Amino acid sequence: MPRLLATLATLRGDPRLLKLPPYLSALCIAVGVVWLLLLPLNDFTRRTYISENALLPGQVNTYFGGSDKNVFRAYKHEIEALEGKSNIEINDELENIWRGIGLKVGRQNYTYHSAGHTYAGENAYAILHAPRGDATEAIVLVTAWRNVKDEFNRNGVALGLALARYFKRWSLWSKDIIIVAPPDSRAGIQAWVDAYHDTHDSFHVAPLPIKSGLLQGAVAIDFPFREGGFDGVHIVYDGVNGQLPNLDLINTVSYIANGQMGLHSFIQERIEHSDKYNDRLRTMLRGMMNQGLGHAVGAHSSFIPYHVDAVTVQPVGNGWHDEMGFGRLIESTFRSLNNLLEHLHQSFFFYLLMHKDQFVSIGTYLPSAMLIAVNFTIMAILMWVKSGVGEDIPKSTEPPTVADSKAVEGNKDAVSETPSTPAVEREIYLPLGIVIGCHFLGALPLFIFNHTSSHLLAPVFLLFALFNTLLPSLISNLVQVTSTRPLSLQQFYILKCFSLLLLGMFLSSLATLNFSLAFLVGLASAPLSFTRPWPANAPVRYIYTALLNLLSPTAIILAGVAAYAHYGAGAGVGDSSNTNTLMSALEHVLREAAFGWDVWGLYIPVVVWCVWWPAWIVGSVVVWGQPSSSSSSSNKVKSA
Repeated sequence: MPRLLATLATLRGDPRLLKLPPYLSALCIAVGVVWLLLLPLNDFTRRTYISENALLPGQVNTYFGGSDKNVFRAYKHEIEALEGKSNIEINDELENIWRGIGLKVGRQNYTYHSAGHTYAGENAYAILHAPRGDATEAIVLVTAWRNVKDEFNRNGVALGLALARYFKRWSLWSKDIIIVAPPDSRAGIQAWVDAYHDTHDSFHVAPLPIKSGLLQGAVAIDFPFREGGFDGVHIVYDGVNGQLPNLDLINTVSYIANGQMGLHSFIQERIEHSDKYNDRLRTMLRGMMNQGLGHAVGAHSSFIPYHVDAVTVQPVGNGWHDEMGFGRLIESTFRSLNNLLEHLHQSFFFYLLMHKDQFVSIGTYLPSAMLIAVNFTIMAILMWVKSGVGEDIPKSTEPPTVADSKAVEGNKDAVSETPSTPAVEREIYLPLGIVIGCHFLGALPLFIFNHTSSHLLAPVFLLFALFNTLLPSLISNLVQVTSTRPLSLQQFYILKCFSLLLLGMFLSSLATLNFSLAFLVGLASAPLSFTRPWPANAPVRYIYTALLNLLSPTAIILAGVAAYAHYGAGAGVGDSSNTNTLMSALEHVLREAAFGWDVWGLYIPVVVWCVWWPAWIVGSVVVWGQPSSSSSSSNKVKSA
């Protein structure tokens, strides 16, 4: 034991230990990225399965068809006649149809304001009370008038009416069925879900006149007009803020489509999927991008934050299946949900899907984001240790003598009480104030981009991006001018320590809620771990500053907008007719971000402007730093 203590004392004073953390930090980043890239391999993925035995997917006979096709065509003719009419006129007609079927009908008004735009409308919905139920549980069928791409959901609304009439004839339902027909798939359904759970803002959203029981699940139909039949279904499952439904619901729809209906099923718009590594990787990355953005990708997305498992189902491909086959898919899915004795809970809520039949769970993919977050903590510890070492006092690297070893044997506590390098007093108040100030400064862009009119969003953002490149040098000069003396090297160490410590803490916590966002922000922030002042090497300082500017939040947002304008225009949320130029694409993206903040309750802007951006500012300030020579006040050796 004395020899071990003597060896530890020797290692503690060895300056080579301080050279190890940067390499360890870089290794964590590299392993985290490689870990993610290995996930699509067969050795890491698992085959999907049904955990909830009560679902019994595909175990019932479906009867929707025959004469119901004539009913569907009649409803479709009535729906087509309503195209172009006002929301009130449409809801009047829907109410007459539902009341004719024998359902209870409710209507709800809502008004949202975001980025200078007003989103107002009226939701209409009907409740089919279960003959064998007690109105304590319900399943929701959503048939929005327009989908997230602002397409007229002609077949979806007509099919919802035909299914409502068909469901009314059966007495096997143990749960109420709610048919909701909002005017759109974004604001309307969000207002309805908020009001159903009594979390709505009464100044903007009216309460629901009638309700049912606890929502056990929801299925949204996205079925615009299409020529010919189809041969597959696209299952959309991403929720607001990156939340996901229980994996059993996705597996149930996929199992019914593949096994009972003879349909193919697809996810993440990967219609042609070979189940090879490349396609699995693309599917996983697309899912991570949707999860990281946190926006609603369908009418179902608004249900998931309330722990209501929901998906949107869309027909894809060309084949012989028609609207009746799609209706039987919905019928069989509702029959499975009707079998539930309790809320879905046995399967996974945190997962990454590589294919409709392959997934990885949180225990497999989480280490990749955690490793990237840990690298910040490692460097923060290093900075704290280096800040406690005297700058002017030479550090002894000689091994202990025999007399020292005997002293250790005589007094084992001497090793812990006598450091090999002299400790100094840490001046933490000014670095701590800078870090706290930068994080509070994040409230400024958060407020600006959520309270600016849409036509000003693009120019304001570009001006802010230009100002952002100058901000670190301005803060650095401001600190040097206002403080009684320039920042010392120790204070720069502490400044970087506090910033990286907060960043690692935030990202490790965020990884359990939104893995994709934590991974992407951590990867973009990786250069912050290796920032340092370069007072005597201006070229290196400018090169590293340029690198940080290329990886700043504003630069990455602009790069993402450019990619969206070039590749994804028309595939995003809302109207895409004005996204053919970079400025209009930037306005569209910022308007959607403001809409998500005001309507969906996105926390993604908080992560960007109050976590990622302040860490970037502090890292840039460290690079711009000109540390002063050590002063006596900052290097006082503590008395023994």
